[in-house]
Amino acid sequence: MGGVRDLNLLPKTHLHLHFTGSMRPATLRDLAAEQGVRLPATLTDDVYDVPADQRGWFRFQRSYDAARALVRSEAVMRRLVREAAEDDAAEGSRRLEIQIDPTSYAPFTGGITPALEIVLDEARLASAATGVEVAVIVAASRTRHPLEARTLARLAARYAGQGPGEVVGFGLSNDERRGTTSEWARAFKIARDAGLAALPHGGELLGADHVREVVNHLGPTRLGHGVRTAEDPALLEQVVAAGIAFEVCPASNVSLGVFTETRHVPLKKLMDAGAMIALGADDPLIFGSRLTAQYEAAQNSHDLSNAQMAQMARTSVLASLASESSKSLWLAQIDAWEAAAAA
Repeated sequence: MGGVRDLNLLPKTHLHLHFTGSMRPATLRDLAAEQGVRLPATLTDDVYDVPADQRGWFRFQRSYDAARALVRSEAVMRRLVREAAEDDAAEGSRRLEIQIDPTSYAPFTGGITPALEIVLDEARLASAATGVEVAVIVAASRTRHPLEARTLARLAARYAGQGPGEVVGFGLSNDERRGTTSEWARAFKIARDAGLAALPHGGELLGADHVREVVNHLGPTRLGHGVRTAEDPALLEQVVAAGIAFEVCPASNVSLGVFTETRHVPLKKLMDAGAMIALGADDPLIFGSRLTAQYEAAQNSHDLSNAQMAQMARTSVLASLASESSKSLWLAQIDAWEAAAAA
């Protein structure tokens, strides 16, 4: 058997990355300096130095809100998309499906439609420049009224497609403990009727019962996180049998205090159950590590072989919303990486 290969060279897709959370720390510092803003300690301290009992959603949300407040123009929005694509390209990602709630940026762009169009246009340009297919997921927030989600679903439907610079899915993000899941079912129906994939968060802050609600009411194609499905073997079997993929973000799980250490993330249990897994960085600005770091953490914490890493990359490709031709190309590239690893 060959030695451990460079995971930056492993072809993969990146299916769980939030727009503001993708920001480079250097970009954050640039924007803060330009706008004369003093950043909170939660954005300047190393999150991994925080004791487990002090981690949690409040710390995360405060950091995210502070970073998002710096995104106040079309130029900055374009910069974030372009830099996210460049960073993905450097880490072997072939496809990035980046998630955004355009409501947050509407005040600085003239509305939710132009805010989304800016991101879609830059996604097309960044795709051409980097070779990474950049598609977009429009996400509603659990902190806002479900009627707003229907508006966003209709907006997403207008730009539905499969390729770079198009909307491929509709999500539901923010604090899982907020709201009643069934109240967002109408919005997800609007999205599915337009051919969009259902991509809600679920099963990170809350356990298996919440996953069951998300599956029953929102009909997900993939689960954002979903790791706590592993707490209910029967539910896990049901989700896997339904072909629902898991967007697993180890750094997020640890930083939010869901698990104390990366080795406690039930990745092996999901793998052993036959789950399709796509590792994601979620919000690297806040959680401190990007895509390849998630693969490295998974390999080191769970003692995974090169073959197992290749298989996880394959399931990330299969779980993506890319064209079949793109998937076939990337799967062949993963086969070549694995063959070289074994040589």
